[in-house]
Amino acid sequence: MSPNNGNDVPRPHKPKPFAPLDFEDFAGGADPARVSEAAHLAAQALVHRGRGSDDPEITKRLVKLADQQGLEAIAEMWSESPARSLPGALWRLYAIRAAVQSHPDKLAAFFKAGTASAEVSKVIAGVAEPPGADEVRTMADTILSGAFDGDFDVALDRSAAFCRIVALGQTHHADSAEPSNENHATKLTLSSHRLVKTAEDLEAAAAAWRRDELD
Repeated sequence: MSPNNGNDVPRPHKPKPFAPLDFEDFAGGADPARVSEAAHLAAQALVHRGRGSDDPEITKRLVKLADQQGLEAIAEMWSESPARSLPGALWRLYAIRAAVQSHPDKLAAFFKAGTASAEVSKVIAGVAEPPGADEVRTMADTILSGAFDGDFDVALDRSAAFCRIVALGQTHHADSAEPSNENHATKLTLSSHRLVKTAEDLEAAAAAWRRDELD
């Protein structure tokens, strides 16, 4: 997602960083390697409903962390993960969900413009039913709550398709805005490029999931 500049789809701010003490009971302190480990364990616990770890204490601590500090607490750990990893994919779903929640009308307008484009069939190749803003938010909610029981790779591909359609819509809005507001058009174009990169990362994560290589 792109930075919030008032003219395009915002990138949600990273959650408030933890003080070192916040990680001590959960992941053994704020050491970056331990935080990375915690990010992966949290992602596995959500996607696999706690079956991603052989240690029941890990799941218990994750549940406690989420209950006490909310999803933002876990998302903070994911935010620094590699893009094409399980926690990295979940961070991108979190960011998409936050953007839809913050700017539903703007996202809907970009999505509508994208779906009306002649190029849309190429950017969502392989996805039979690309989701709209409401559906992608609901899908992300389900995944991030640990309640998702569908095909995770399909959900990632559909989320990627949503990003590509919105990016296409932004491009068309940029073309329309350029004659009268070149600065706005430039910002929309940059946002579109970032969304395409997000889509590529989600698609790569989906492919890795199918190979049983996403961790």
